[in-house]
Amino acid sequence: MTVEVERKFVCDAEVIGRLKDIGAQCIGQRQFQDQYFDTLDFILTLKDFWLRCREGLWELKCPAVLGSKPVTEIETLCTRYKEITSFPLVQSEVRRIIKEHTAEGSESNSSQREQTDKVRENEDTDCCPTDDKKWLTDLNMVCFAEFKTERCSYILEREEGTVRVDLDKADFDYCVGEIEVLVPEVGDINAAVQRITKIAAELGLSCEKKVQGKMDVFLQRYRPDHYTKLLSAHIL
Repeated sequence: MTVEVERKFVCDAEVIGRLKDIGAQCIGQRQFQDQYFDTLDFILTLKDFWLRCREGLWELKCPAVLGSKPVTEIETLCTRYKEITSFPLVQSEVRRIIKEHTAEGSESNSSQREQTDKVRENEDTDCCPTDDKKWLTDLNMVCFAEFKTERCSYILEREEGTVRVDLDKADFDYCVGEIEVLVPEVGDINAAVQRITKIAAELGLSCEKKVQGKMDVFLQRYRPDHYTKLLSAHIL
């Protein structure tokens, strides 16, 4: 299991030129479709867990250190998530989170299932294999976000290691860049933040405020109730 340390930045027309100037190498372009799932009362995302199906492959992004928050201004610009990519482990962890929430006193299953059935009537989940969807039904989970992304990726080789930069354009007309470093689960996250900060400085990026990711903008535009709850919970 790895930890993804990432900082987003405004992707303007000059960024490709700046990437080339600092020695970045383009490693390709691709398009993919993402679907994100949660219960109707947002059990996963209100705990900062993000269940995603990307072109048929499942991933659960989890808080790198539960209960901890960045303390310095530079640290707040970076996100940190563990990535679970083994499908059985993804299922096991999702079931655990929902079971714990239910034990704490969640909404009744019958009420939630009734709401889920109404949402599912208009739901399109063709992206994910049919055999993978039964467990979602069993857990009363639905797709709350779906969008396509065009991505151009670069890598920068430095003495400290490789840094990846992705330039994304979502199909709801939003562009954003991401500087990413992957470290082992027991690795030095602070060192990863420093490497990202160094690349950001080389690119001439401002350190004034955190840039919204694709999910932040999607929820703000199309799922305002969900977005408001996540803001209130200090997740976004």
